[in-house]
Amino acid sequence: MRMKIEDLNWIGHAGFLIRDSGKNIYMDPFMIDGVEDKADIVFITHPHFDHLNQDDLKRIVTDKTTVIVPKSCAAEIKKGKVYPVEPNKEYEVEGIKFRTVPAYNVVSERLDKHPRTNNWVGYIADISGTKIYHPGDTDFIPEMNGLQTDIALLPMSGTYTMDVNEAIEAAKAIKAGKVIPMHYKMVLGEENSRLAEKLFKEKVKNSVFLKEIIPAKYSFQ
Repeated sequence: MRMKIEDLNWIGHAGFLIRDSGKNIYMDPFMIDGVEDKADIVFITHPHFDHLNQDDLKRIVTDKTTVIVPKSCAAEIKKGKVYPVEPNKEYEVEGIKFRTVPAYNVVSERLDKHPRTNNWVGYIADISGTKIYHPGDTDFIPEMNGLQTDIALLPMSGTYTMDVNEAIEAAKAIKAGKVIPMHYKMVLGEENSRLAEKLFKEKVKNSVFLKEIIPAKYSFQ
């Protein structure tokens, strides 16, 4: 059965939980107090604490969990079956096909945040026939042009990733069926978040704003 958008749960920040065909699939889980579902698969985009968080992984990772992680930070995974990956590759794990997309900054003031040379990644995962793109922390990069995914999860906070206007341009380039903003509330603050939502909805007609399962209390300010 094809995955529905209702099966995609925004934990908060850049973290998502997908419940599909009896499996719990996490992407960049962070601040997941209260989520008790053990993970079958975890996708990690890069080692920053709000994407690879040891306390959160302890809550959900078992010895049977497959943890998909960039090769450059695979040693940081302490439990589970570690599956290291590199950019621009195709893989299949436990019946789920996915490919990796580079994730990096191109804007001058952000170049030190996510350098391309680190080989960090985003993922396009085919989950029950629905292709979901989680780009990790990145700017609008050339590799996004024409990806044509069903769902694109786009950061739009600025500072560490593309900002709202850059995310809008990325959304148009990717040509996704649905675009879901992420990675913004804890950085922008509530008032700026509402303005960002308004702008995104006006410019990207297929945008969907999810409600967090656990609204994160942490602030980057």
